[in-house]
Amino acid sequence: MRFSWKNICLPISCISNTNQKTATNPSKERLLLLSRQTSVPSKVYMSDFSNSTISLNDFSNSFLINIHIFSYEELKTITQGFSKYNYLGEGGFGEVYKGFVDDTLKTGLKAQPVAVKALKREGGQGHREWLAEVIILGQLKHPHLVRLVGYCCEDDHRLLVYEYMERGNLEEHLFQKYGGALPWLTRVKILLGAAKGLEFLHKQEKPVIYRDFKPSNILLSSDFSSKLSDFGLATDGSEEGDSSFTKSVMGTEGYAAPEYISAGHLTTMSDVFSFGVVLLEMLTARNAVEKYRAKRGRNLVEWARPMLKDPNKLERIIDPSLEGKYSVEGIRKVAVLTYQCLSHNPKSRPTMTTAVKTLQPILDLKDIQNGPFVYIVPVAGSNEVHDIKCKDDVKVVKEETEKEIKVCPRRQAGRKNRRKHKAMRSRAVYSDTALYKSLGTSLYTPAN
Repeated sequence: MRFSWKNICLPISCISNTNQKTATNPSKERLLLLSRQTSVPSKVYMSDFSNSTISLNDFSNSFLINIHIFSYEELKTITQGFSKYNYLGEGGFGEVYKGFVDDTLKTGLKAQPVAVKALKREGGQGHREWLAEVIILGQLKHPHLVRLVGYCCEDDHRLLVYEYMERGNLEEHLFQKYGGALPWLTRVKILLGAAKGLEFLHKQEKPVIYRDFKPSNILLSSDFSSKLSDFGLATDGSEEGDSSFTKSVMGTEGYAAPEYISAGHLTTMSDVFSFGVVLLEMLTARNAVEKYRAKRGRNLVEWARPMLKDPNKLERIIDPSLEGKYSVEGIRKVAVLTYQCLSHNPKSRPTMTTAVKTLQPILDLKDIQNGPFVYIVPVAGSNEVHDIKCKDDVKVVKEETEKEIKVCPRRQAGRKNRRKHKAMRSRAVYSDTALYKSLGTSLYTPAN
């Protein structure tokens, strides 16, 4: 049997139903009223779409802000047939491809690169998640929320079109095995932007609970400004009366708040706990869950949280690739904030407004050891490191080979085995000064 979205129960149908002459429920009556309004309407919520058969395309222009409706063929064209060369990645929703739209495609749409996300029909997320993104991102605009350019709802196809973010996501930079480690101030800047995004969501008339805050959902622009993405699991609180919604605990292992996992209690404090987990990942450069580690250290929160409140133990968990190039006072303030966010008692956690106020001044702390950009040239069979060049902010070091020095025969074999992979595991450390000098921009964005 051919799969079709029409064969399953959906919150709405994207195909206009011309046979329906009258509204049969309050939500539909409200949507029909909004679709006829020419002025700016009141806000639409997820619950307004429950059991409604009205077409999303029929009233989208009534409440969505600058959102374009694309045909499937148009999106196929701008991604060159969803070519593997334009493939960016894949998540629970589906595959993501890079595309480019020109200003002749849609009236009012400027030429720009975009990211096109296609819902996979056999995936774990479905129409409700697609709809949540359209409704939330279609109405909420903020510098730290990814911008939704448009969507496609045609036959069995469900696609979303976003602005393209040049530097991918935080996960790719924070946990990369090779290349330079993210500088301390850059990490703070990224998490501060994400905190502002969560704060904006929580301050809505009906607070929006993000429910899936994690590094892979924090996208980065060319100057490392951060934006929240992937709102498929988000809720605006209007669905709380739906028993099927409240009973389903969704999210990513290691980031969900304990009260949400155990009892399904979902509040803005659930997002605060997830934010605390990502803060801890920022400090340690370790994943929330690492199954390959010993049982005691698999869960990052259980292992590291006790050490956050002890200044004498705090240094043990700090990302060693930073090599001391951070503000000691800033590290301690972030550690205290992280400890509070990870409290098992939701009432003891700070609000995102408090988190923003805590992180903002850390960018101005000056007690940072600004070192040069360091690049380690890997040489097979190396044993010692010597400086061979130093120019401006760039320092290059070369590892001396075994042929150039004499090693005790008894220790030679052991040293060779221990050292041969060490160079490839080394990570270059960029100071914030050197990194932003190379980017041709500054860490701070001046206010207009």
